[in-house]
Amino acid sequence: MGKKSTETLVGLFVLLGMVGLVFLALKAANLGSFSTADTYALTARFDNIGGLKVRAPVRSAGVTVGRVTGITLDRKTFMGVVSLELNRDVQFPKDSSARILTSGLLGDQYVGLEPGGDEKNLQAGDVITQTQSAVVLESLISQFLFSKASDSGTPAAPAAPAAAPAAPATAGAKK
Repeated sequence: MGKKSTETLVGLFVLLGMVGLVFLALKAANLGSFSTADTYALTARFDNIGGLKVRAPVRSAGVTVGRVTGITLDRKTFMGVVSLELNRDVQFPKDSSARILTSGLLGDQYVGLEPGGDEKNLQAGDVITQTQSAVVLESLISQFLFSKASDSGTPAAPAAPAAAPAAPATAGAKK
C-alpha cells in the first residue's frame, strides 16, 4: 500500500468517526427525528413531572405520536404544565388520559397517552384533564424503607403451627 492510499483510508476513518459522533449527539439530545408532519398542540397538568424533558416522545401503545414541546410551572396551582405537539393524523378522544412513564427501569421518561371512549376528539389548545404523575423511584424506595423501619418496632406475628407428621405406613402392606 502506498502512502497516498494509507492517508486516504485514515481520512475516511476520521470522517466516519465524526459522522458517528454527530449521530450519537443527535440521538442523545433527542433530535434524531426531525418531523415535518402537521401537528396540533395540547396541554396536560401533572402534580409531578419527575425527569420529563422537552423533546421527550409522546407515545400511545408504544408508538411515538408526538413530542413534548414545553414544561412550565403554574404559579397558582404549583402544577407542572406540559405542552405537547401531536401528529395531526392521530386524533384522540376528549376523555383520553396522559401518564408520565419510564422506558425500562431507569430509562428516559415519556408521556403515554391512553385513548378514552368519547366520540368527540381533542382539538388544538385543549387540556388533557385526566393525568397521572411520574412515579419517582427514590420516593418508592424511601417509603419502602420507612415502612420496614416502622415494622421492626412491632412484635412479629406468631408463627403458623407446624404441619402434622405424615401417617406411618400400614404394617400389613405387602412387599
